[in-house]
Amino acid sequence: MPRLAIVIGAARRVGRAVALELARQGWDLLLTHHTSAAECQQTAADAREAGAKSGRAIDVRVEKLNLSDLAAVEQFGRAHAAGTADALILCAASYARTPFGTIDAATAEHEIRVNSIAPLLLVQALAPALTRSSLVGGGAVVAFGDIHAMGRPRRAFVPYIMSKSALHSMVEALALELAPAVRVNAIAPGVVAWPDDAPLEERVAYESRIPLARAGTPEDAARLVRSIVEDMPYVTGSVIRLDGGRWLR
Repeated sequence: MPRLAIVIGAARRVGRAVALELARQGWDLLLTHHTSAAECQQTAADAREAGAKSGRAIDVRVEKLNLSDLAAVEQFGRAHAAGTADALILCAASYARTPFGTIDAATAEHEIRVNSIAPLLLVQALAPALTRSSLVGGGAVVAFGDIHAMGRPRRAFVPYIMSKSALHSMVEALALELAPAVRVNAIAPGVVAWPDDAPLEERVAYESRIPLARAGTPEDAARLVRSIVEDMPYVTGSVIRLDGGRWLR
């Protein structure tokens, strides 16, 4: 039976890796992007190719979605609520560096709107579609949080950390609201995809504090998403660390 995953933020990095991982397992995909239309279309093309290699001609669609526009978020949810969705993967996020003295209301509100409120509205709108899933354990929501919102905050990212802490709490609350028909979990990564402008010395210093002695990869995150969706029917309300043991140090 066809399975549909909605991947929010699928153009690059982790979202792209998630799309390709699920495509290899024969999933149909609805991929969204904000400004990276060409990259998302490339992800879609690569996903179709990956699906074909799995022995199935998968259906892959692409739509634009701006998470900072909450009216558009609600409209997107309503447009897809009447069908069936087996998984909703929330990869898109805003990651604004805001030194303490530069924080203003607009920046803080934007981080919370994109990283906390938009995911909530998406889950709320798409819950009927997820409830119709025939997956063992029910439909699945997987959100991406951050280990730095789990007691290891980073300097100069206060609004971002606030927004991801709210996301973690949202996952726990929604797991209760939607059980037993829908499972809701989060992945809290450390570094699984370095920012393009991350200095080499920062990367080396960070990796020296990881017990497994390397940063993660988008593919590490994608494999965990697939495991949660396909192989963990008795797990809900969990925030799963994906940081190579970084939280231990």
